[in-house]
Order: sequence, then C-alpha cells, then structure tokens
Amino acid sequence: MISYHFENTDFVFRERDLNNRWLRTVAESEMKRIGNIAIIFCSDAYLLDVNRKYLGHDYFTDIITFDYCEGERLSGDLFISVDSVRENAVEYGTEFANELNRVMVHGLLHLIGYDDHTEEDVKTMREKENQYLGIRSHIL
Repeated sequence: MISYHFENTDFVFRERDLNNRWLRTVAESEMKRIGNIAIIFCSDAYLLDVNRKYLGHDYFTDIITFDYCEGERLSGDLFISVDSVRENAVEYGTEFANELNRVMVHGLLHLIGYDDHTEEDVKTMREKENQYLGIRSHIL
C-alpha cells in the first residue's frame, strides 16, 4: 500500500491512483512488490530537520529514503522536499511534475536496491529513472 502525507507544506498531490499504478509497475518490472510505502511531501526546512536528526547530515536535499524492505517486498518512507523539487525543475529546465516523478521513482529505486554513491551507480540510476519515466505516460 502506498500512502501520501504532507508535512509543513500546502502542496496537494492529486494523481495518487495513477502514481500507485506506475510505482507498482516499476516494482514488478524489477521483480519486486509494493509493501507499505509512505510518501511524505514536505518543505525544505522539514527535510533538513529529518536529515540532521536521523542521518547527521547538515544540508538540503530533495529526497531522503528510509528502507524497511523485507525480501522482495518494498517498504519504506520517502521524504520529498517540494521546495527542492521546484528549484530543481527550474535549474534543469523541466516541468515540476516531471521532476517530482523523477524524485519519486528515484526513491523507489533506492528501495529496490539501486544506489548512487559512485559515478557508475549514478549513471545506472539515471538510466533507470529515464526508463521508468518513459513508461509513466502509458499507464492508464
């Protein structure tokens, strides 16, 4: 089950059913299944506090993923800063919705087991993000 939450933001996410079908498709394509995933949309300030409190990092980011997976079942919390996603969309010259989708699938890919610590990891992650963003428009 995928649930949606909002912390310290007035952002409203309306495409829940489509998003759930898309993320399920991504998981199944990677031979995984969706367990309990919470997507928490929040502000930069809120995510910075999470980053400091739980990871000991003192910097802004667009997403933090907490992995609670068990076997092939994907479970975790995806904390997404709507503020950072908006800034990234401007910086990368893309639409906000596209950047938000990229960040959501990025978090799911972390739960699947992909990482982004090395240049090769980043390249693989970006290829997977692009692959799955490409199929999103075909999800009914």
